[in-house]
Amino acid sequence: MAYNFIEELRWRGMLQDLTPGVEETMAKECITGYIGFDPTATSLHIGNMATIILLMHLQKSGHKPIALVGGATGMIGDPSGKSAERNLLDEEAIGRNVAAIQKQLERFLDFSEGLTKAEVVNNLDWFGPMTAINFLRKIGKHLTVNYMMAKDSVQRRLETGLSFTEFSYQLLQGYDYQWLYENKDCRLQMGGSDQWGNITAGTELIRRMGGTKDAFAITTPLLTKADGSKFGKSEGGNVWLDAELTSPYQFYQYFFNAADEEAPVLLRRMTFLSKARIEEEEKEHFIDPSLRKIQKTLAEEITRLVHGEAGLQTARLTTNVLFGKGTLEELETISAQQFDQVFAGVPKSKTARENLEHDWATLLSADTDNQILATRSEAKKMIQSGAIQANKIKISSPEQEKVALLRNQYLLIQRGKKNYFLVEVV
Repeated sequence: MAYNFIEELRWRGMLQDLTPGVEETMAKECITGYIGFDPTATSLHIGNMATIILLMHLQKSGHKPIALVGGATGMIGDPSGKSAERNLLDEEAIGRNVAAIQKQLERFLDFSEGLTKAEVVNNLDWFGPMTAINFLRKIGKHLTVNYMMAKDSVQRRLETGLSFTEFSYQLLQGYDYQWLYENKDCRLQMGGSDQWGNITAGTELIRRMGGTKDAFAITTPLLTKADGSKFGKSEGGNVWLDAELTSPYQFYQYFFNAADEEAPVLLRRMTFLSKARIEEEEKEHFIDPSLRKIQKTLAEEITRLVHGEAGLQTARLTTNVLFGKGTLEELETISAQQFDQVFAGVPKSKTARENLEHDWATLLSADTDNQILATRSEAKKMIQSGAIQANKIKISSPEQEKVALLRNQYLLIQRGKKNYFLVEVV
């Protein structure tokens, strides 16, 4: 069922800035809106998911979404929020990234027929045939240097240096909006709050190039962690939407481990649960945060959204086996592919089958490809302190009898409470 887009963003805490008239216009008619995604990698990451969800809300509220993949602008790099110029990717890398990101975006939007049918476009289609002279004559003459210099994204970079290449980015993004306005009747551009300058450059360009209808802008607050650091980063780098880069288990755990003050914000912004359900979750959360109920709901909802029901089940199984009351018997009947998915986020090593004849202290130190413990003496101390388990069995002595192999091939070693290693016996 369609709902009021602006009201939905407002109560979810997803509304930062908007231009005058957009709320009234959207209440009266179906309009087309877009968000741009730069193809800087083969996958989008969870930081991008906040804006993907904006497009999803736009469509669910009865409007038409366009996802723009920047095959052209990706070759330049947006200076917004950056302290230094990016390394420029070659055309072949950009092409691969564009294709992969288009495929990802198609998982989240509805491309069936109708007024709200989603589209994915590539700005290389209109910038590719354009010459530098045409760019300067057609676009560059409409925005003054004074106007462009006043943008925050430019001002923040003046001391460290800003190349003309990056300085021109707001013109390129502005023309994206103008082209979509002219060719797709697109009257709304959205993005993170750091994009306000680029987006309003687009509305101004449309006005100066003779637009007869109002063009609007909406931004959403940037997501940050409780400590102010960038949302979507983990110890291993970005949390990707591609299961090959970030496994469903790692993805699930990222949200399950959200700080108590972060989880309620993320539940509103990263899921489609109703207001009543979220308020109930928040109420229970603040009664006893130690239960981590809101983190569990958050992790389940966003993992299901990104990785589907199968990905969520894999994440649940892995979490239950590693940290819950799950048994290794659950892993004996699943397929080899599922088994690999379950342990995608667990460090792996190999050891020769004859090494099983050594005691545990030796096996866990020098005889594995990637040492679980640095030295035999350290391994011995860890064993004697009760901090080592193998296939869910506590190892209390270096001379303790070896345990049965998981799937006749693996040892799942637990060091302490949360450190796991999967040793393949070959």
